[in-house]
Amino acid sequence: KICFAAAKAVSEKPGRAYNPLLIYGETALGKTHLLQAIANEVHQRRKRAKIEYITSEEFVNQYVEALQTKKLPSFRRRFRSLDLLLIDDIQFFEGKVGSSEEFFHTFNALHNAHKQIVLASDRMPQEIAGLEQRLVSRFEWGLSAEMLPPDLETRLAILRKKQERQTIKLSDEILYLLADKIRSNIRNLEGALTRLIMNVSAFEGEMTLERASELLADKFDQERSKMVTIDDIQRRVADYFDISRSDMMSKKRPKKIATPRMVAMYLSRKLTSESLPSIGESF
Repeated sequence: KICFAAAKAVSEKPGRAYNPLLIYGETALGKTHLLQAIANEVHQRRKRAKIEYITSEEFVNQYVEALQTKKLPSFRRRFRSLDLLLIDDIQFFEGKVGSSEEFFHTFNALHNAHKQIVLASDRMPQEIAGLEQRLVSRFEWGLSAEMLPPDLETRLAILRKKQERQTIKLSDEILYLLADKIRSNIRNLEGALTRLIMNVSAFEGEMTLERASELLADKFDQERSKMVTIDDIQRRVADYFDISRSDMMSKKRPKKIATPRMVAMYLSRKLTSESLPSIGESF
């Protein structure tokens, strides 16, 4: 919700709302779609706006080509005259000294001109080893918003929306099965839906819960192997700090208990899709 609200604000008031806007999170959660949605919305509102969506890898490659062909001035004019620059996968700047330097100056030029910059990454900039500290500090000027895996209701809504485009419709109980079992990312969720629809199209017959479970057994197994629960985290952290799990979940506040508790709560937030109230109740 925070990512969507921030993207909406940036689309309505580019250069004034959050600049830069940095969206980070695991792969296949929709960061690229959100960046492209911002670009489309700004284009609809401001037809003459100069907008560029590019990955950091493409930026690096084009910078190298500009160097080799002695076209660096035109490269700089192109990027520094934009109204909206969206760069995906900024983790690719890791260790790229020359292109990072170029992007640093491009960032400053756009920011000083109050032009909007939107970035996406698979992790927080501070966690990207080899990324220049001055770039990290620039990224912190605006808003950093984490994109989390969708909750059950959102996963169901995604499946229903995707199914609208299909002539073959699956029952709500099958959609619920997919939403409940596949939690890691949207790409896997959509892939599971496509597999079931293709099976019905190819072999006809009714898609039942039993048939769906058989067809998606491999995906469900993969999801289970990835799934980390709050209970798992509590047990592992308690073992590591050599305290009992009951002490961790008690109201005791000495440091030897409070620290493991905070570590376990932090990991629960990072490694599960549970909400903060749900995590609080678990402790």
